[in-house]
Amino acid sequence: MNLILSLEVLFSAMVVTTATVVEDFNHVERCKDSLYMGTPPRGIIETHLKKICQRYADKPRYVTLYDPRKRIPVYSAYSFKKTEGDRRVDYPWMYEPQLAETDGNGNMLPFPTGYLHMKFEDSQAVLEDYSDVVLYERGHLNPDQHQSDPHDRAATYTLTNVVPEIREFNIGPWREYEERIRVRLNNYCRGTAYIVTGVTTAGYMIRRNNQDRVAIPEDVWSAYCCTEYDRNAPHDVRIRFPTQGALAKNAKEGNAVHEMTVQDLENFLKTRMDVDQNLQMFYDNCISPSPLPLYLHHTI
Repeated sequence: MNLILSLEVLFSAMVVTTATVVEDFNHVERCKDSLYMGTPPRGIIETHLKKICQRYADKPRYVTLYDPRKRIPVYSAYSFKKTEGDRRVDYPWMYEPQLAETDGNGNMLPFPTGYLHMKFEDSQAVLEDYSDVVLYERGHLNPDQHQSDPHDRAATYTLTNVVPEIREFNIGPWREYEERIRVRLNNYCRGTAYIVTGVTTAGYMIRRNNQDRVAIPEDVWSAYCCTEYDRNAPHDVRIRFPTQGALAKNAKEGNAVHEMTVQDLENFLKTRMDVDQNLQMFYDNCISPSPLPLYLHHTI
């Protein structure tokens, strides 16, 4: 009996460590690689939120803090990969089985054809939530244009990485902003850039079958951190390193993207999100480490 019990405990531990929905991003293999200094944004009140280590093809790709009540992500955090910026549209849309059950290998899965079990609908958005909505499109928080590996790009096509965005905003100002950041980080970030992109909500919902289903973001925001950058970049670029934030209204008009300091973004979010006064996007505010003076370098 003791041997059987020990095997059951071991098996339970294996399930926990491979599951996509996790207690702590740092406790799952390579999830923390998507976060600057392995540290998620601090100060977000997470009472009912779910931490998702977004796994595809048996490998963690990025992380998402997900709200199963609103059925949208609060944010997705990822490491930026240099890319030409082309977009792929032939990847299948996927869902996160681990939000509904703890079995399986932890990978996101393509939506099955035909009837989808109600337990998935209870915990997350499904394709039907977006099928009859004219005003909104599925807007990526981690966009495929910011990834280069085909598997990393495919992993962005899960509804747990998607929010309803007004079509004019999604294909206009926000897409232009994503492209601007792609070019900037491609050209001037010399190390790894870490990006966190999220939303605020004000209570409006997409309804289906007379039920509130998916929260509609009021604002979309983003921030990046790159401590190793080109110090010889033009001044108007250099002042946007090592970190920069952005904020925009998810609206048909008045939806311009405003770049700002991350501190200004954090101050805004303190008034619009369920966070405390310690809100901090990046560990130690993404302060760039100072190079050692020459006389402190060890010589052999």
